Amino acid sequence: MSQSINRAGHRLAYHVTEGRGPGVVFLGGFNSDMNGTKALALEAWAQGEGRAFLRLDYSGHGESGGTFEAGSIGDWYEDALAMIAHATEGPQVLVGSSMGGWIALLIARHHPARVAGLVTIAAAPDFTEDGYWAGFTDAQRVTLFEKGRVAVPSDYGEPYVVTRHLIEEGRTRLVLRDPLSLPFPVRMLQGTEDAAVPTATALRLLEHADGPDMRLTLVKGADHRFSEDENLAMIRHSVTEVLDRARG
Repeated sequence: MSQSINRAGHRLAYHVTEGRGPGVVFLGGFNSDMNGTKALALEAWAQGEGRAFLRLDYSGHGESGGTFEAGSIGDWYEDALAMIAHATEGPQVLVGSSMGGWIALLIARHHPARVAGLVTIAAAPDFTEDGYWAGFTDAQRVTLFEKGRVAVPSDYGEPYVVTRHLIEEGRTRLVLRDPLSLPFPVRMLQGTEDAAVPTATALRLLEHADGPDMRLTLVKGADHRFSEDENLAMIRHSVTEVLDRARG
């Protein structure tokens, strides 16, 4: 059964595994939830290792309260930060998938003492601006400003509703426009067949960020889900490597 805290009038749900530190925190993607393949596989690994582990749902996602369309990057960043502060102790290894990678980078920028290391999986920093807004047609931009929302196709089911609030608030959370220091071990994973986050985004993040121990692994043929058995093994390996180097 999930546990919960309240923030900004919403119940925020999470699952925590007790164990030794540094703990591992899984941060999911846009409109995903904490019961996805990667989160559960990493939890099972952590339990087998006796490692503390946290998975969580942002407001408007999964088991948490709130409405998805009312949310923004800042809301979800604050949600994650609140649950990490409540349910963990000491620096954590953050594992950020897609949008979760952006949220992990925000935590690293504003609260570096809370971060022991970072693993990203198809990280999507600044995607509201460089993905959605940059890709909108003039007609979509007009609709967004006049109606406050526009529906965009999704490869994973129903269309996503992108709101004007999401775009405008996202502009206050961009991480690729200003210096980004990552002073801890960082491992980035990216599939070459990812239709949602291009390889160029991973390369841009690697070039932009400054850190003493950063590596990017490109996986030929892997898609955005990055959930095949060999992909999950790579995630576990990356987390283990970051934990080992963080302790050193």
